[in-house]
Formats: sequence, structure tokens, C-alpha cells
Amino acid sequence: MKKFPRYNEYKVLIIRILLAYLFYFAARILFYLYNQNLIQVDGFVDVLRLCYHGLTFDTTTILYVNGLFIILSVLPLLKNTQKSFQKFLFHLYFATNLIAFSTNFIDFIYYRYSFNRSTRASLDTLQNESNKSLLFFNFLIHYWHVFLLFFMLSWVWILLYKKTKVKPVIERSSFKYYGISIANFLLIVTLCIGGIRGDFKKSTRPINILDASRYVTNSSQADVVLNTPFAIIRTWDTNSFKIEHYMAKSQVDQLVVPIKQYHNNPSSKPNVVVFILESFAREYNGAFNKGTTIPDYEGYTPFVDSLAQHSLIFTNAYANGWKSIHGMSSIIAGIPSFKDAFTSSPYPKQKIESLVSTLKGEGYDTSFFHGAPNGSMGFLGFGNILGYDHYYGKTEYNNDDDFDGVWGIWDEPFFQYFNKTLTAKKQPFMATLFSVSSHEPYKVPEKYEGKFPKGKVNINECIGYTDYALKRFFQAAEKQPWFKNTIFVLVADHGNTVAYDEYLKEFNRNTVPILFYTPNAKYVGVNTDWAQQIDIYPTLLDMIGYKKPFRSWGRSLVGDTQVPPYVLKYASNVYQYMSGNYICCFDGKKAVGFYDKEDKGMKTNLIKHKNAEMDVIENHCKAFIQDYMERIIDKRLTTVK
Repeated sequence: MKKFPRYNEYKVLIIRILLAYLFYFAARILFYLYNQNLIQVDGFVDVLRLCYHGLTFDTTTILYVNGLFIILSVLPLLKNTQKSFQKFLFHLYFATNLIAFSTNFIDFIYYRYSFNRSTRASLDTLQNESNKSLLFFNFLIHYWHVFLLFFMLSWVWILLYKKTKVKPVIERSSFKYYGISIANFLLIVTLCIGGIRGDFKKSTRPINILDASRYVTNSSQADVVLNTPFAIIRTWDTNSFKIEHYMAKSQVDQLVVPIKQYHNNPSSKPNVVVFILESFAREYNGAFNKGTTIPDYEGYTPFVDSLAQHSLIFTNAYANGWKSIHGMSSIIAGIPSFKDAFTSSPYPKQKIESLVSTLKGEGYDTSFFHGAPNGSMGFLGFGNILGYDHYYGKTEYNNDDDFDGVWGIWDEPFFQYFNKTLTAKKQPFMATLFSVSSHEPYKVPEKYEGKFPKGKVNINECIGYTDYALKRFFQAAEKQPWFKNTIFVLVADHGNTVAYDEYLKEFNRNTVPILFYTPNAKYVGVNTDWAQQIDIYPTLLDMIGYKKPFRSWGRSLVGDTQVPPYVLKYASNVYQYMSGNYICCFDGKKAVGFYDKEDKGMKTNLIKHKNAEMDVIENHCKAFIQDYMERIIDKRLTTVK
């Protein structure tokens, strides 16, 4: 190995990075010991299990913090081993690492007040304090032992670092030296990118705070899996959540009615099955474009179109976010995402009243199904926060013969697995299925090539395949004893590729189908009122006869008379509040535009002709934003007035 160029440098670099892992492990153990009365674990072995899962988050943090150090250490130069260069690396290493490392120690104490790892929001809160010096001095006096632990561990870290020395070597310029140096440089950079993301899989996005909840049996355990610098890094640019004071709380409660209560009286507790269909935009569904004036319009959902004839459908419905995880939080928990996603913010790890918690309180078994690798899209982590009893993913399906090679199990076999699993459950149950196949790279199983129309854009063929998978599901499910006592919901998470100019218009973007099907034909018809994903949760509670108060920004689409139909979403850097005859564009401070409800292309701004109805709409928008920010930041996403 001595003949291998720069072998000693690479070995020492690995040791220095491993030292960071060692001290992050020590900080995690100390964090647990300081807060063990707040974190529920089953003994020290369980703590070690959480530490193991924490390695993924440590890797991301360590590679972020040491990115420049690593790059400089492996640059294809001849002078890397010189004493002056190594001295510079020493100072760079500890200047970055000790700052990041120190944030863990803050949470030894602060966690008992926040019950979360510190985030960018925590720093923002401190920024508003005028007596920072006094606060620091007070912390130093009362928690001197935390400072002592930090300096002791830092001292040991420095000693161990100095024992891993790079031997000075006079290298000669050669093809072998530069060739191997450049190849190793590219390999190391590639590995660092994978480590920062969490893996190299195309089906997953870079890990965030939410993913820590994938590995826990109790929500408090997620904070052992996490480390504080990771929480700060991942929320650095994701906190547009700020409390606004537009009006008195009494007026907010009157306009928004954040605590809903309905009085429907069904004869039994129906099962609830929610299909969240990947990218299944309203544009692709013929029944939701009936009577359209779009030239040469074509739909790709013959089964959904047929089902719609026996269902209650909403043809003017919108998504409350732009990503799949936004769809899950909007549909199941009634929490939309605006400028920044709720699920990527510092605030998702809190008690959340949702379709899951309310139905569990009524004795329902709750399950989430997603055919992708477990944890994909953040669903497993957020599902654990919501409290689903069961998660069924690619792991539970346990047959890679049906893997599409990119995202997950093909929809048709996974939908059949969904039916089989539900049939084995005791009623009543609530189950959510998030589909997979209608997604880039827009493929269908080889045996179905040519069966579905290619359509006008890349996704149309996949939409046809998922529609067929739904048909096969309903054909199998209608033979089961639970079928007739079930409410089915079909909704898309968000839009996708657009074929028609009509759906390129600003106020027609990200439109989705919403369909409620009951085999007893209790709910049938076409509704053209404003509707949105966050309405599904309260609508289902109304349908099943849930009589207790519950927190919801949405409204029942079948029985709410207190709040008029509306939609609120965020696009083009403004809130878009749609209600009555107008669409209001609100920049967070004031209305910057009003448009007629039919003016989906924003041709004529009517703000100079503002009338009383527009004033009401703007106030509704302000009231929503004020209540939304307050409840999320103050952790009141339950039935708290």
C-alpha cells in the first residue's frame, strides 16, 4: 500500500471523519441522559438502536460541516502534506466542527422546554431577545456542567486528532499521481453527495427532520435519532412561519371557524378508504372536464369516469401544495403548505389532530399503504407522527418481481395487495393508499405496452394504467364483505405535465379531482363549488357521523353552512384565496390583485374597483393565515380554542 499514491493521507482523512462520528455518538448519549425522563425507551439497548439509526443523520451533518475540509484534504495537489497546509486544515476542521458540535449541548437543557431539537426557528427566537449577554451568562452559571462537558470532549477530540498525523511527503508530478488523485477526488465527492442526501435512490428526496420518525415507536424518540446541527441545517431556509396579527382572535374564529363540529347520524360506522393518486391531475380525468371548451380534449381515465357517474364529484377542486408529502398532510391532517412546506418546517413533530387520530378515537384500525421503499417521500415519518397503526410499503409487499425498477411496486399488483390486506382486517378501518406508477420516468409494465393511449404528454399512458389498476381493485373489492359499508375517496396529490393551455393558466394550475363514492349511492352528483384537499378530512368526519369538536381549516363539502366554499393555496409568491365571485392575491401584507372567478388567466386585475365582497374575501384570507401560523408555531393543532 505504500506505493499507492497518497495512501497515508486518505487513511488519516477517514480517521478524522470517524472521530466526528465518535463524538456525535457521545453527544447523543449525553442528550438522552439529560432528558431520559422525557423520552420513552425500552432500556439502554433501545437507546443504542436509536443511535444506530442516528448514523444516517450524523453522516449528513458531518459531511455538510466538513465539506470544505474534505475537498481541501483530497485536492489533486503536490503540497497537501506540508506542515503549513496541515496546520490550516487543523484550524478549519475544529472551527467548523466545534461550532456545529456545540449546538447539541444547548439541547441538553433547552429540550425540556421545547420538546424538540433546536432549529433555525429557535435561532430566530433568540435573535429577538435584547439581553443575549445576560441570557448567556445565566445559562453559564446554572448549567456550568454542560460547558464543562463540552470543553472536556473538545479537548479529547483535539488530542485524538493530533495523534492522526499526515506524514510529510515530497511528491513528484506524474501521470499516476494525478490520475489516481483525480479519480479518488471524484469518487469521494460522489460519496459525500450520497451521504448528504441520505442515499443515492432516485425514489427518495434528501432526508429531513421528518425522516427521523421512521425509526421510532414513540415520537419523543425521534429527537434521539436526530442531532441538533442537522435540525438547524435542514430548517435554515425553510422557516417562513411567522405569527401574524391582522385582527382580533374573536374575528378570526368567526371567519375561519377553526374548531368544527357536525351532527350527522349514519346508521353504522362506515370504513374509510382514501386513494391519494400520484400526479392524477384534474386535466386527465374526463368526468371532471365534461362540457369543457378545451379544443380536442381527451381524457385517460375511463374507469374513474364511469365511477364518477355513481359518485359525488367536485370539478373545481385544488391541491393545497405542490409535492406528494404536501398532499398527504393536506388530505389526511388538513394542513396545507404555502411558501414552505409544513412537513419540512421546524414544526411537524407535534401532536396533530387528523383523520387518523379522530378515527382511532372511534375504534378504527388505521393503515397507510405506499408501494415504494419504506420511508420514501417522508410518508413513514409523517405517518408515525399522525399515529397510523400500520404502514405497508415495498418491504411488507415482499416481492421484487413486481418492482418497477425505479419507484416501487407497480400499481396493479399493489392495489390487489391493498384489497387482500383490508379484507383481513376487522371493521371499522381507515386506510390510505398512495399510488406510485403515474410518475416519471412514465413507464407501464411491459405486458401492458400498447394497451393505454400514449396521449398528448408523457404521463398520459401511466394515468391510463393507474386507472386500470383502480378498475381491477374495485372489481376485486366489491366481492368482499366490507365493501358496501365503505366510503371511498379518490384525489390527486398534485398536478403534473400539462397538455392544454387552459391548465397552464395561473388559477387552473395544480387542480385535482375529488371524488366520494359510497356503494349505497348516498352521495351522488356533480358539485362545481370551490373545493380543496383540506376539505376531505372534515367531510369524512361529517359523513361518518363524528359528533365531537375537532380542529380543521377545511370545511365539510356535504354539510358545512358556517364557512362558504373557498380555496387557499400559494403560488407565484402570493397567497391565492378563491371564494364567491373573486380570486384574491395576497402578498402577506395586503391584497395585490383581485380577479373574476372565471378569469383563470389573470387578464384583468380588478383591485382598483374593489368592492364589499372583495373586502370580505381578503379578511377571510388574513384570518386563515393568522390562525394557521399561530396554531402551528404554538403547537395547537388539536381541539384547542
